[in-house]
Amino acid sequence: METLFQEQIISIPRIGDYAPEFKAVTTQGPINFPSDYKGKWVILFSHPADFTPVCTSEFITFASLENKFAKANCKLIGLSIDGLYSHIAWLRTIKEKIKFKGLKNVEVKFPLIEDITMEIAKKYGMIQPGESKTQAVRAVFFIDPKGIVRALIYYPLSLGRNFDEIYRALIAMQTADKFAVATPADWNPGDDVIISPAGSCGVAEERMTTKNGLTCEDWFFCTKKLDKDTVLSELIKN
Repeated sequence: METLFQEQIISIPRIGDYAPEFKAVTTQGPINFPSDYKGKWVILFSHPADFTPVCTSEFITFASLENKFAKANCKLIGLSIDGLYSHIAWLRTIKEKIKFKGLKNVEVKFPLIEDITMEIAKKYGMIQPGESKTQAVRAVFFIDPKGIVRALIYYPLSLGRNFDEIYRALIAMQTADKFAVATPADWNPGDDVIISPAGSCGVAEERMTTKNGLTCEDWFFCTKKLDKDTVLSELIKN
């Protein structure tokens, strides 16, 4: 029983932690993470295995969006526990043979990490024995320009990721940082943003009486408009 319990213990970096460091061989050459990406947002994501259909659909989608993420100062890095030559052969097959949702001849240019020893996957809690002891789950880590984990999403092997949501989450976090606000449910650029709750009775009363451009449903729930063009001009580089 004790051995079984120990096997179920999974270390996962928490929000606010510094991203675990590693050096790796990738399809784009060696990387030293996160120091090579200082000043950039990074989406580090794992997939179960090369030459599998759900993973193939995801890599085609991510590769087609790479430039969109780059304009938001974000780099993409993939990982699975397959070897480098398997990665190269799989990515070549994707480009030469696979079509998905009208996308074809898609070249994956972002790094795909070789992790045969599972060392990196284990550092990031990507191996979850209840799902698989030999494949990484579909983990997504959002890591900010200071190398800090800002968000993480985990999906089971059978569930392909929603890339609109991954991009939305990235832009929402960048907006929160840039404008010192929070973003409500289903927020997208152009929607109203949330102002932090008042820290004193005086501030709460002032908000409810003077407004100052705020819309307050109650003292703790105030929003304000944040123009879509203002957000995108600050965050997206052409």
